[in-house]
Amino acid sequence: MASRSMAQPKLGCPGDIRITGIRGIKMVVKGDDLASLIVNAAKSQGTPIRNGDIVVVTSKVVSKSEGRVYKLQDIKASTMAEIVAEETGKAPQHVQSILGEAKRIIRLVGHHLITETNTGLIVANSGVDTSNVDGGKSIVTLPKEPDISARRLRTAFRRHGLNVGIVVTDTHGRPFRRGDINIAIGAAGITPIADLRGKRDLHGYRLRVKQIAVADELAGAAELATGSADEAIPAVIIRGYKYRASNKGAKILIRPLRQNFFV
Repeated sequence: MASRSMAQPKLGCPGDIRITGIRGIKMVVKGDDLASLIVNAAKSQGTPIRNGDIVVVTSKVVSKSEGRVYKLQDIKASTMAEIVAEETGKAPQHVQSILGEAKRIIRLVGHHLITETNTGLIVANSGVDTSNVDGGKSIVTLPKEPDISARRLRTAFRRHGLNVGIVVTDTHGRPFRRGDINIAIGAAGITPIADLRGKRDLHGYRLRVKQIAVADELAGAAELATGSADEAIPAVIIRGYKYRASNKGAKILIRPLRQNFFV
């Protein structure tokens, strides 16, 4: 009697998913070939990247490789920045860099400055950060176009013979919930949202609204390996998650303003 073949896992079906942090990547600077640094570090630690993997990379190292690091002493603060600095207790130059990356200020309460960035993200301080740069003397901004950065990185991996999905992440606060999480701000080669509408549950009920923010969930899972302090693990391999290829980018995760009940 012929043996019955095993059913193939459905796309996105939970199973054995492995998350591996990549150590040994040097401090990234402008012009570095980030894909080569990641590929070589993964090989050196005995966990080479394979076709079909998802490579999750922190926005910080992407920005550094793109030269998005600026010394505070070189930033000239506007009058508006001086006023906001008084309210928040931040350095005027820091505030100027935040305003420069923002379409508008959403909330200004105490030292909290919530903005909408030029790419449509609603985040604290326009994503401008002073941590893990040079001890507070410089700031690093988010990539100018995170989805484009992700596509470039994916192309660079292809030069190494690797077909992978890319997710670029950043730390994000959440309304109504304590604690920060990692979210996807850029993506390439992977569908950011798994649309389950029309599928049936265990009892045959047809799902009507279910859509999973896959890229955000991968970003959050990756932070368990990268950490956010002095771990020095800026990239992660996620293996075993079955995803659909797409170049829609993470920008589709941003809810249109007309559908946003809170902003």
